[in-house]
Amino acid sequence: MLRVLAVDDEKPLLEELLYLLRSDPRVLSAEGASDATEALRRITRALESGPDGADVIDVVFLDIHMAGLTGLDIARLLAGFARPPLIVFVTAHEGFAVQAFDLKAVDYVLKPVRPERLAEAVRRAWAQSGRSAEQPPAAAPEAVPGVPAARAALPEGPAAPVAPAAAAAASAARGADRAPEQIAVELGGVTRFVAIADIAYVEAQGDYARLHTEEGSHLVRIPLSTLEERWAARGFVRIHRRHLVALARIDELRLDAGTTTVRVGTAELQVSRRHTRELRDLLMRQAMG
Repeated sequence: MLRVLAVDDEKPLLEELLYLLRSDPRVLSAEGASDATEALRRITRALESGPDGADVIDVVFLDIHMAGLTGLDIARLLAGFARPPLIVFVTAHEGFAVQAFDLKAVDYVLKPVRPERLAEAVRRAWAQSGRSAEQPPAAAPEAVPGVPAARAALPEGPAAPVAPAAAAAASAARGADRAPEQIAVELGGVTRFVAIADIAYVEAQGDYARLHTEEGSHLVRIPLSTLEERWAARGFVRIHRRHLVALARIDELRLDAGTTTVRVGTAELQVSRRHTRELRDLLMRQAMG
């Protein structure tokens, strides 16, 4: 089972986070630290005690904005150790997700924390920690306060398709009229609904995807491959491992010294070689149709 340290300089939020963590049967213990100095002291003591020591910490649930060192600073310091604890960032700010995953974060949870979302983060940490080889708790999902077991076991965001990719693609056209016209995005506890027709392109950011519109961008916890399958019938095409583009939003296709790029509004995106021919054919058919 997991030994956890939660770090947040806002006491009410720290207490709420600790309450939720202690309610999860995959968590053996959950202690709190109210600033970076205290957190580093506890983590250093845990690392010195060794993997079987009494002070061991498996996972740190870490706020980003704190007085003094930030959560990102702490994660960078921990990256220098041979066996650092796993990191889950818990923050009200969506703009640090790329840096967080560059630092090998297990997950990135937005505040206000929803019990079922935190349960998914614990599940991910449990799976990566090596503790999952121990006898798993039988009723982990049911222990999240106020959340039914089936719902607690699900990750945040719409469910990913379970059919093979070929079957999903074949059924995309048949289901286009029934597909949702909007996608829900969250920021600081506020849920907004963005029209899919307003999205020009999508950028992969770890396990997340950033939706780019004329007004700005929004981060959602849905893999790019999932959006590729869901939005194929809406004219979205994969042009690179990092980018999914609305075909109708492409203003220009440029070939220069063996490199292919497209202009989408003010953004210039690279097209990988494996997608270049298919994209050119699609654009030609669109122009002729």
